[in-house]
Amino acid sequence: MIENGQKVKIHYTGTLDDGKQFDSSAGREPLEFEMGAGMVIPGFEKGVADMSVGEKKTINIPAAEAYGEKREELVMSFDRAQLPEDMEPEVGMMLQMQGPEGQPVPVTVTAVEEAAIIIDANHQLAGQNLNFELELVAVD
Repeated sequence: MIENGQKVKIHYTGTLDDGKQFDSSAGREPLEFEMGAGMVIPGFEKGVADMSVGEKKTINIPAAEAYGEKREELVMSFDRAQLPEDMEPEVGMMLQMQGPEGQPVPVTVTAVEEAAIIIDANHQLAGQNLNFELELVAVD
């Protein structure tokens, strides 16, 4: 069992339930993180915790242990008059807004209407079950 505070290095490939790949460490350095430090989603950490160096396995992480369920209150209409004049919004465009404490909040444009745009501040993987192929490379 890997203990909190230990650093792990792991290669991974992440796919959605439909098989679409959304991330991979292939061709890069392995992902390195500290167990128990909240650096990765809870289900990922849980899946790694009982692995041994050199072991490979596949895990499925339900949305609740990944990026959470999609929250409808994070889908909002935004008046186009509030956008910079030279901006031409398009569906799929990523924008950055400011949260209540001034922190950056990434949002995605999901619809463009004549007077408004619809933006979604949910994480792009919210509401999705995630699958990972893992290979534990090292534990420090």
